[in-house]
Amino acid sequence: MRRNWTGCGTALVTPFRLDGTVDEVALRRLVRRQIDGGIHFLAPCGTTGESPTLAAAERRRVVEIVVEEAGGAVPVLAGAGGYDTAEVVRTAREMQHAGAQGLLSVTPYYNKPTSDGLVRHYRTIAESTPLPIVVYNVPGRTGCNVDVPTLLRLAEIPNVVAVKEASGNMGQICDVCGAVPDGFIVLSGDDALTLPVMAAGGHGIISVASNEVPREMVAMVEAAERNDFAAARAVHRRLLPLMQVNFVEANPVPVKAALAAMGLLAPVYRLPLVPPRRESRAAIERVIADLGLTGAGPVAAAR
Repeated sequence: MRRNWTGCGTALVTPFRLDGTVDEVALRRLVRRQIDGGIHFLAPCGTTGESPTLAAAERRRVVEIVVEEAGGAVPVLAGAGGYDTAEVVRTAREMQHAGAQGLLSVTPYYNKPTSDGLVRHYRTIAESTPLPIVVYNVPGRTGCNVDVPTLLRLAEIPNVVAVKEASGNMGQICDVCGAVPDGFIVLSGDDALTLPVMAAGGHGIISVASNEVPREMVAMVEAAERNDFAAARAVHRRLLPLMQVNFVEANPVPVKAALAAMGLLAPVYRLPLVPPRRESRAAIERVIADLGLTGAGPVAAAR
């Protein structure tokens, strides 16, 4: 049996209507597509889901919909992170009440806590909920790196069960894989680094690209899990242009533009995010076309 939070999970985008409200119909459609693609878990209301611009009621509603559409087929890892510990505690409780089975909690950004501050932050969250917590380390966007000694302290907290490592520092990630206790889950936070992270002992990916290609990302990760790295590399090589173009501008701008080109949602963002520049959009659409993903989905067909 697969353990929760291993394999390929999708950092799910949040679709919006043209008036800027959450598009619940499109969200349900995206979740069903993920389930049909064999995804192992779903992670709504993370930063890929534009959580900083979602109101508390919207975050809860998004998670409720994802849980409902998943129907127990896969677990739901809801975003609950930020720079105000008390607010994160409130969000964690809301996500629990919405039906999430776990929490993805990005490190506090901007205020740059010390190692002691990080440990107290996560311990406070963990003491407020029985849900398992995945620490999200993405120093390029938060200005706060969870180094190996700090992560080992966090791993001692009973319901801190995993780390999403998006530092981009393979030396640090290899050290993490070799240092964490047995049973602690290490996930890549970068699609393009999934295979090296898994080769070093990681357990999968929380993916942006699986928004577009869930079945293919699952195939790549499952091949790596069974040590068939030749098959995994073949998928990786095919998808690498997509993995790269998804970050031609700040995530989730490119992935939502790609999903719009696929006809799966409207290309709507909340400020301060705006649609991609013309040259970026052309590059995104070229990759989508090369992969045979351009289609007349429900949104495109309605235009």
